[in-house]
Amino acid sequence: MSMQRLTPLCFALLLACEGASPSRTAAQAVAARRDANVQIAQSRRSAITDAVARVAPAVVTVQTETVFRTPVDPFAFFFGQNQGGTQTRSGIGSGFITQPSGVIVTNAHVVAGTSNVSVALRDGTTYPAKVVGIDEMNDLAVLKIDARGLPVAPLGSSRDMLIGEWAIAIGNPYGFLLGNSEPSVTAGVISATGRNLMGQSDGQGVYVDMIQTDASINPGNSGGPLVNAAGEVIGVNSSIYTPSGGSIGLGFAIPIDRAKRVTDDLLAHGTVRRPWIGVKLALPEQNNRDALRGGAVIRTVTPGSPAATAGLEVGDVIVQSRDRVVRNAYDWEAELLEMRVGEQADVRVRRGGRERTVQVRIADLPEVAAQKVAVLKEIELVTLTPAIRAERSVRSGQGAVVYKVSSRVTEELGVQTGDVIVQVNRSAVTDAQQAGRLLESLTGRGPIRMIIERGGFLYPIDFQIR
Repeated sequence: MSMQRLTPLCFALLLACEGASPSRTAAQAVAARRDANVQIAQSRRSAITDAVARVAPAVVTVQTETVFRTPVDPFAFFFGQNQGGTQTRSGIGSGFITQPSGVIVTNAHVVAGTSNVSVALRDGTTYPAKVVGIDEMNDLAVLKIDARGLPVAPLGSSRDMLIGEWAIAIGNPYGFLLGNSEPSVTAGVISATGRNLMGQSDGQGVYVDMIQTDASINPGNSGGPLVNAAGEVIGVNSSIYTPSGGSIGLGFAIPIDRAKRVTDDLLAHGTVRRPWIGVKLALPEQNNRDALRGGAVIRTVTPGSPAATAGLEVGDVIVQSRDRVVRNAYDWEAELLEMRVGEQADVRVRRGGRERTVQVRIADLPEVAAQKVAVLKEIELVTLTPAIRAERSVRSGQGAVVYKVSSRVTEELGVQTGDVIVQVNRSAVTDAQQAGRLLESLTGRGPIRMIIERGGFLYPIDFQIR
């Protein structure tokens, strides 16, 4: 009997003769299909999908607007057609929520100099954002939105990373040009740690002790989290090295341990406390490999500084600080960025062929602790002290350091933070209080010539205070 000629009844009888029932066989087939579907579903999930599920809800889009003045066209102005005006430039970046009350971490270069900042959540809900503080040295900023019960990105540690482990970059490349507010995900590995970038990356400033990854970081990803396979944030995506303008697998992230310290400072003080011990180091020659790994050579020690108190001397070579091996000056700068003001650090130095460990107290930059003098509510001055003079390599023996200055004064007069006022008209400036009195006494009394030191050179600034 051929199979083509079997009737349903004969087929059932044949099954019965072989010891199987139709219902049982059908149930087994259904179970087998169910098991296969379960296995397929399980195979689709991985450490990467689980990590993204933990962090992605806390990733946000940071939208910025910058209003700037447009120059007057002299030819059009002559005919009454162009009186000048303002234009608005839009920008976009990424960030991630670190506290359910609306605290967000992003890059400084995403929001620095902007007029308005807003934040869009994963579902598209948009909030106006306040810039709590910016740390341009570390390229980090903290934002705050008025919201509660927000999802939070779990923060890990950047001190125990493994070269070759998974690295996942989450962010919003090109923002809403992709059609919605869902973040994008790229995956790669941790390529290296402790990378020092000296102006070679697509971003702003000098970066030290960075995490290198080949996970693609594209325009708009700046400020988003770099995540490990456990679903913990280990870095803040910041820059790429690119000769072409696109990602070539050389992306860099700021270690999360540093970001935690900066965030704590910005939330508590609105500014970052700069760890300082009072030493300046000899910079290594870039083309001398031995100089890049022989330790950090102390070039100067500020009198009365924590380093001087601990017994450090010119010529000492710093080879280790806490648990970090110090191979060069860049490693020491990276170590300072991880320290907190007020703590004690064990620093190991080499002197005359022998090594010794000293305990150094980490202090604020000397001008931070100095008494401030406000001038016309737009400039804050501090007296030039020997410690500040040594730290900033100021040539003048006395004067007043510009600690803070409004953007208006910077734009109109060119006065910058760090300038040293050494003379007002024909009066030499001895301290901050005297500089404040001189400037206020000259209000409405005609032209003022102020001599400042900047970068070791003296410059005149002429203006009037009305």
